[in-house]
Amino acid sequence: MTVLSLNNVEVVFDRVFLAIKGVSIEVPERGLVALLGANGAGKSTTLKAISGLLKPERGTVSHGDIRFAGEPILSVDPADRVRRGIVHVLEGRRVFEHLTPKENLIAATSMMRDRKRVDTLIERTFQWFPRLRERANAKAGYLSGGEQQMLAIGRALMTEPKLLMLDEPSLGLSPLLVDEIFGIIRRVNTEAGVAVLLVEQNAAAALDVAESAYLLEGGRVVMNGTAAEMRANPDIQAAYLGGGHGADYAAVKHYRQRRRWLS
Repeated sequence: MTVLSLNNVEVVFDRVFLAIKGVSIEVPERGLVALLGANGAGKSTTLKAISGLLKPERGTVSHGDIRFAGEPILSVDPADRVRRGIVHVLEGRRVFEHLTPKENLIAATSMMRDRKRVDTLIERTFQWFPRLRERANAKAGYLSGGEQQMLAIGRALMTEPKLLMLDEPSLGLSPLLVDEIFGIIRRVNTEAGVAVLLVEQNAAAALDVAESAYLLEGGRVVMNGTAAEMRANPDIQAAYLGGGHGADYAAVKHYRQRRRWLS
């Protein structure tokens, strides 16, 4: 079954600028899908169209259809999308800096009245992110970048989502922390059965955990396939994976010029 589907979606900002152009993607139930592309390709805009966070940036879905669990959601406000099971972890490790990790987690449960359930979810989060348990009494503003990213993801998981959307979770982190974060993402997907839509510029890391992927360029989906197919594609290797022998900039330029999948 498909938990999320976008069909020919277009997003316009200020009624003038067309940011994404006819984007169609699907996320299977319990699936892990990567959305790849360079800066400005439209990845974050796609996530905001799904979570309903375009309005503050004067953006709107001008065409197409977005469905979650088979139901159209374009007319549903962002808070109700969260209640239906969509959660969006924005880029930039946004946490409540003056609160402790536990207080940050509790802040995500305002819709819950069952205190025992909240305690169970906090314990589950600490099991996934043991570093947060170790720093339980520290203010979130004093956590490391990796710990803040763990806290942002953990807080999102407190809502018990059906779909977890992550925007650049590896941004600014060391390779060791990236491996740790992505390992936890895989565990959340397999152990809790949460579908994941992962936006990443780090294509190598994303394709290591994802089952399938879409590549965006210039606001359009220009390629999609299984993670293995994407990893083996010579154009992806040249432009996003360094060709396996360091970045081949001549190959990248050639790839940019021919765009064979758009012909």
